[in-house]
Amino acid sequence: MRNHEAGNATPSQVQSVDRAISVLELLARNGESGITEIAVELGVHKSTASRLLSVLEARGMVEQLGERGKYAIGFGIVRLAGAAAGRMDLAKLGRQSCQALAESLGETVNIAIADNGVAINISQARGAAAITTQNWTGQRTPLHATSSGKILLAYMADVERKRLLRRKLEQYTPRTTVDLDELTTELDRVIEDGYAACFEELELGMHAVAVPVHGPGGEVVAAMSASGPSYRLSKQRVRQIVRPMTEAAEELSTQLGYFAQ
Repeated sequence: MRNHEAGNATPSQVQSVDRAISVLELLARNGESGITEIAVELGVHKSTASRLLSVLEARGMVEQLGERGKYAIGFGIVRLAGAAAGRMDLAKLGRQSCQALAESLGETVNIAIADNGVAINISQARGAAAITTQNWTGQRTPLHATSSGKILLAYMADVERKRLLRRKLEQYTPRTTVDLDELTTELDRVIEDGYAACFEELELGMHAVAVPVHGPGGEVVAAMSASGPSYRLSKQRVRQIVRPMTEAAEELSTQLGYFAQ
């Protein structure tokens, strides 16, 4: 770990972060301010305020307005706000997509995102043929033992994926993949095929299939999955529903601002 991570941050580093946030709040409130005004507001020397503004400007969080020496909120903040709004849009739009797909397939459909080393379900809808009454919304599930998790792992940055897979993989059923090499090979195949499947890997008698959902920049921000009992959601049927699932995920991706090349 770097020594500026939360657990090792020095008091001066924490103070600098607090002051930087105060600068952003000040500019958001006033619209624009000069170095002298900011220094007075923070109760610091002008040189300290100048250093803070230089760092924020370098990261696009603030920008200098012409030659007047005044500063205002930069477009970097818009980018961060857009990411937060995108997550909220994903949950809202995901519910609509889940419902439409669940009605079409007759199975339970979920939208899941990666969250601190697990997959967390943010939307769910049950089709007419669904037999389970379990609500997976808000539930955290393992990445290596679910179809959604495999999508999220497959499209994850290599460094992050390797970090998450350093720990021992828990075996939930005799069919759970716990061998790292085997799982890595499967994740490569997920990218090649465009979908991931799980056959009784988290729960005996339960099958699932998932496809990726893309964000505005093309990155995979979520997985859309359909799950059902193994006697109905057979391996053959899984292959049959990949196409309508992919189309539904592509439509959701477009609503989120992604346009495929």
